[in-house]
Order: sequence, then structure tokens, then C-alpha cells
Amino acid sequence: MVLIDIEKEYANKDSDYFVGDVSKFVGRINQLVEFCRREGYQIIFVRHIDEDGDAFVEGSEGIEFIDEIGFRDSDIVVEKRRVSSFFRSDMEDKLKGVSEVVVCGILTNLCVRSFVEDAYDRDFKIRVIKDCCVALDRESHEFTLRDLKATREEVEFLDLEKFVGEGKF
Repeated sequence: MVLIDIEKEYANKDSDYFVGDVSKFVGRINQLVEFCRREGYQIIFVRHIDEDGDAFVEGSEGIEFIDEIGFRDSDIVVEKRRVSSFFRSDMEDKLKGVSEVVVCGILTNLCVRSFVEDAYDRDFKIRVIKDCCVALDRESHEFTLRDLKATREEVEFLDLEKFVGEGKF
């Protein structure tokens, strides 16, 4: 399971990247993480660190995972410096031996999309948990999911309830 950029910068009302109230989103993410832990999934948190911007600055509170998220020290953390979770990171090493990934995170239309596209190009079976992804606006979120589905038919798009109801792959 890969959680993309569940960072405080997105929950900060003063940030240009504020996605709104994340309380329901965080609740769904925690349900997903708890389910995946029970089922024995490897949990990977991706942290975005921007080298040149005024947000997501290394060492800042903005790159910390949202407090309420069920992160554990035993979880794997992949740090990335670009939109892609694979570009100049150790993501491929962390996914060695894995053939299927469940993905969720922030921003649907940018970093989540990039992960899905990159994982698709590496022949992973992919499940996107739609209601555990968020963008800056609903229109971008919905368009991205429709576009990914139209261009990558093998990728599965599920709501949390359906995914949890189905159990393992």
C-alpha cells in the first residue's frame, strides 16, 4: 500500500496547497491503513520535499505527515523531490518483489496520478482507492480519475467500502 504525500502542508489553512478540511479524508485513510495492516500489506508513506519552493521545505513542519494519520515508525518512508514517486527515489527498491499496489493520497491530479502512471509503466497491478484521494478541487479530482480510467483500463478504481469488502487481491 502506498500513501502519497499525506503531509501537513495540505492541511495548513495558510498554505497555497490547502485542500480543505481533511478530517473525513483522514478517517478514511486510517480505515484503509488499519485494514491493510491486518491483511499483511507493506505500508509505504511517500513524503514530498521541494528543493526550490517555499512549501514542502526540508526540515519544515509542512513535510511532516498529518498528525492523525496512523503512521508507525515501522512503516517505510520514501522521500521524493519531484512529482514522481519513482524519479530519483528508492521507490523501485521498496517495491521489489511486489506485483500489486493499492494507492491513495494527495493530490489526485498530480502526485497520485504520476504514481499510477509510473507504476502502470512498470507493470504493477494497481488499485486506486478513490475516496482516499483528494485534489485542490472536486473537478480536478473527478476528471483525473475519469482520464486515468479511460487511458489505463487495467487499473481498478474502488471506493474504500468496496475495497475493504473485497478483502485481499
